[in-house]
Amino acid sequence: MGPTVLNCHVTLDPAFRIGPVDPRLFGSFVEHMGRCVYGGIFEPGHDHADTDGLRQDVLKLTHELGITLVRYPGGNFVSGYRWEDGVGPVGERPRRLDLAWRSVETNAFGLNEFMTWARRAEVEPMMAVNLGTRGIQEACDLLEYANHPGGTYWSDLRIAHGVREPHGIRLWCLGNEMDGPWQVGHKSAEAYGVLAAETAKAMRQVDPEIRLVACGSSNDRMPTFGAWEATVLDHTFDHVDYISLHAYFEKAGDDRASFLASGLAMDRFIDGVVATADHIAAKKRSRRKLLLSFDEWNIWYESRFAGHTNLDWAQAPRLIEDEYTTEDAVVVGSLLMSLLRHADRVGVACLAQLVNIIAPIRAESDRPAWRQTIFHPFALTARHARGDVLRVEPVTPTYDTPRHGDVPVADVVATHDPATGEVTVLAVNRSETEPVLLQAVVRALPGLRVADHQIIGGVADELLLTNHADAPERVGPRHGHGAAIDAGTLAVELPPVSWSILRLVP
Repeated sequence: MGPTVLNCHVTLDPAFRIGPVDPRLFGSFVEHMGRCVYGGIFEPGHDHADTDGLRQDVLKLTHELGITLVRYPGGNFVSGYRWEDGVGPVGERPRRLDLAWRSVETNAFGLNEFMTWARRAEVEPMMAVNLGTRGIQEACDLLEYANHPGGTYWSDLRIAHGVREPHGIRLWCLGNEMDGPWQVGHKSAEAYGVLAAETAKAMRQVDPEIRLVACGSSNDRMPTFGAWEATVLDHTFDHVDYISLHAYFEKAGDDRASFLASGLAMDRFIDGVVATADHIAAKKRSRRKLLLSFDEWNIWYESRFAGHTNLDWAQAPRLIEDEYTTEDAVVVGSLLMSLLRHADRVGVACLAQLVNIIAPIRAESDRPAWRQTIFHPFALTARHARGDVLRVEPVTPTYDTPRHGDVPVADVVATHDPATGEVTVLAVNRSETEPVLLQAVVRALPGLRVADHQIIGGVADELLLTNHADAPERVGPRHGHGAAIDAGTLAVELPPVSWSILRLVP
């Protein structure tokens, strides 16, 4: 007798729309930390490096990953960073101690090198300013250097450094994780809120076209979560465009059941920040729906990290280069679904980080870069989730988890592209033992057929496999079979512990 088949029912209708898929949801993050920059995107002398020292194998995979935006230069690093150290003749740039990661920063790679890389990667830059050890004036100086056409001290200095045209950076973070006691220049919510508001006002005087992100909580486990957002937004609501969220997830021991439900934790975090932002809007009698910037998210096995205070001073050391499993890739796929489900409020999202540091791309000096398991759900979603996110309400059984209580066995998110008529269905089966029969009513979208079904996971003895230097392609998506549309209903079986993406085309 075969295994029990669980059921999940949904209805897809273009009339029920959450919001458009913003390309900025598929962002990433490059921080001066470990080997993300040095030995990651930048490695002069490598077989795949160009004349500027940029690794072309990493650039190729960045394009394939579908990254649209990259946040830079941090992260904790930015809170002690002097941006001026990273511009001008490389031979004259100072070596500095980076207190955030107890590293020696050579400053061989800085703003202009990053912008060269960003253009070649075809990504939008998202720049962070230091509000830890610095303040309003330094933020304005950096903005003037980056965006002002010329005729002033800082803009003319950029031109003297060989960059005649302004960079035109539009998206700026007002510091990083300023609620965290670990942050250099950590501040109270009141102190940060005042500084962020005044910095925002001054920066808009320099360039009115920019968009600004205020620091929200570093995670929703912070004792100040909620209160921090309320206080900061009390000061900044009228001066910023986004409030940030950061969250990392990991499997605790053998608790796979809770780990597979990480998307619910992300949902609750987003809903909590939205509630606080809307409370402040009501308090200020504003009709504006403030957007969220989920500018750090990923799986990070933080419990394995000894902490930065235990590190020895080193130049570009190996830090948190987690090797991801098939199981991790299933969870990353479900986290992408959570972001899409909140497309009406989450306007920016950054998978942290891009290369080597808890990253979808790994690189070594003696071989080409390769794809980690989590590369695949991101690349597939970025490539195919287009148009509008549809409001989908899955009807499915629940199961019990130690961390999250009752959790739906299956989750489904769908997008519809009005321009092409294509529908993309993302689905996860969290059951560890039973397949799920997904039945999706698509009568409101007549004439569709299944063009492709790809699955990550779904094979019990492969869930802990990884891709690594000697087996770079061991884990990847495989084609599913049997999905079909009949009498206006899509039917597809989702194997246990799996993430699926289905393309339906006219």
